[in-house]
Amino acid sequence: MEMAQESTLTLERTSPEDVKQRQVIVKLDDEKIADLMYGKTITKSIEPGSHTLRLDNTWNKKTIQFSVDPGEEAKFRVVNRPGRFTWFLVAALGAGPMYVSAERILDSAKYTA
Repeated sequence: MEMAQESTLTLERTSPEDVKQRQVIVKLDDEKIADLMYGKTITKSIEPGSHTLRLDNTWNKKTIQFSVDPGEEAKFRVVNRPGRFTWFLVAALGAGPMYVSAERILDSAKYTA
């Protein structure tokens, strides 16, 4: 009997567009798996199939549905972005809204002819 091949989830928060403030709380299928700080990358083994990724920077939340094949890596770039008045509010009040975003990074080798 052949065992199912594990897949992996990788989240990186290394974009120069990131505001470099606030943690991003990461939940996978309603289980907290990390507090992702700027400059960090996390990788976790996951079961193949459909999953729900929830990202929360305490100002803003993002939910992403994704699926992963056996042995595949689902890789996402996570970014905390400033809002229109973020820096004004940070200067005036010491805090301001930041918006979390994530995009899946496709493995270009997998999709080339």
